[in-house]
Amino acid sequence: MCPMHNAEVFGLVLGIIGAGLLSEDGATVTAASLAATCLLDIRLAFVSAFCGLWIGDLGVYALARHAGPNVTRYRWLARLSKALPSRTESTSRQAWELALSRFVPGTRLPAYLAAGLSRMPASWFSTITAMTALLWTLLVFLLIRLAPVRGTQVASKLGSVALSGLAVFGVLLVWRAWGPQIRERARLIIARFTNWEFWPAWIFYPPVGVYCILQGIRRGSFALPAVANLNQKNGGIVGESKIGILNELMNTAPDVTAEAFVVEAGSMESRLKRITELCAQHEISMPFVLKPDTAQRGAGFKKIQSASAIENYLSRVTVPLVLQRYVAAAKEAGIFYYRFPGEMKGHILGITRKEFPYITGDGGHTIRQLIERDSRARLIAHTYLRRFGTQAERVPEAGERVRLVEAGNHCQGCEFRDGSDLCTTELLQSFDAISQGIPGFYVGRFDLRYRDDDDLRRGKHFQIIELNGAASEATHIYDSRNSLWSAYRTLFRQWRVVYAIGAANRRRGFRPPSSYAVWHDWREFAAQACELPLAD
Repeated sequence: MCPMHNAEVFGLVLGIIGAGLLSEDGATVTAASLAATCLLDIRLAFVSAFCGLWIGDLGVYALARHAGPNVTRYRWLARLSKALPSRTESTSRQAWELALSRFVPGTRLPAYLAAGLSRMPASWFSTITAMTALLWTLLVFLLIRLAPVRGTQVASKLGSVALSGLAVFGVLLVWRAWGPQIRERARLIIARFTNWEFWPAWIFYPPVGVYCILQGIRRGSFALPAVANLNQKNGGIVGESKIGILNELMNTAPDVTAEAFVVEAGSMESRLKRITELCAQHEISMPFVLKPDTAQRGAGFKKIQSASAIENYLSRVTVPLVLQRYVAAAKEAGIFYYRFPGEMKGHILGITRKEFPYITGDGGHTIRQLIERDSRARLIAHTYLRRFGTQAERVPEAGERVRLVEAGNHCQGCEFRDGSDLCTTELLQSFDAISQGIPGFYVGRFDLRYRDDDDLRRGKHFQIIELNGAASEATHIYDSRNSLWSAYRTLFRQWRVVYAIGAANRRRGFRPPSSYAVWHDWREFAAQACELPLAD
């Protein structure tokens, strides 16, 4: 052995032990190399390497064991700690995992932290790490002694191997902590993709947009739908007044129209006074409906059941409103009707039954949990949960039915079914008479409430709550039993009819507005819609 002073030897030993606290493998390889080149006695080198390993192991364990009780103070650490082995898991299993981690660079630190956090018995930890440290040190010394060149090459790669192992362990730990949520999210995405009725508009509507462009090219104007209905602004595509249409219906078909009145924009006091006067004058009691005069897809629809609800609504919505008598009938339907100019008889393109989904309490689960457990509701849980707010954490009593939506709109969570069985000659005759009483109306969807299917088939005992124009849809396409192709086929037919009616009105001398004017109105409407509250 090359001569060295005692102080130098002592310094090397302390250096190896200290280096072992920072890089176990690096310190062990260094000690073995010093022994192989006779710079340090092999016994001292071996003992110092072992001490560096073992002291570092015990330090990590002690730190994790001491910090364990405070981990749950931080949500993300608490979740990760749940992914680590618990105190109830098999001690022998933990022991084997701890022992094996010594020989897989990158897994040691997480394994020691896990042992400390799960409060593995100190006697077990110290014994296992001492034995594996001895074995690991012996293997490294033998490798350097028997094949110094190969040993050095392997040693140079231990750092990258350790980092790779640590990264793999981190991924597995995160997967164990958040795996259920990740898997559930993936299942929801797949379920929504396979149920096309829940596709977002930017996925579902492009084929319809392309078809409309082709119709516009064919007929020489993209804005023809804006003259499909002459009694509505832009034909009912965008910006039409609900109260204007309802006033026409109340004048021509009052027996089948739910009364509605305008509440103009103004101060809170003036609008409260107007609502009070309308309710007193027309004997309207709560509940009643408030909704924006220009809105689509149920945006801003509220069923008002208290004075405080009125004030809360008025504080959030400043645009002109429609106050409408609430129709308590249990059933709702949408009837898409069209009639060409000059014809006396029209056609029903489709009828939609609107079903309002419920969840039923069991006395043990919250509204949120019940929604997430429902096979259909879970697909649009974000819409329902936004509506409930803090009430989503309420636990309904056993047997209590909680209605998930009031507005009869698919995007608000209402369930649509094909109601073609309701279509009869008597029903069509009733709507022929209603539509002929509205000058300039030719195509759109009547939304109505009724009590009995047979009455509706006879064209009797229903109340119209809204009439939508050219941009409305034959919403029976959203019946989950329908295919995607059948939905597109119906929409293509609908828009072909809308363009044909617009072209017929153009031949009668009604000039469509410019495409830019329609686009400008759409931008104004979109800006207003962003301020509207979520529908009930």
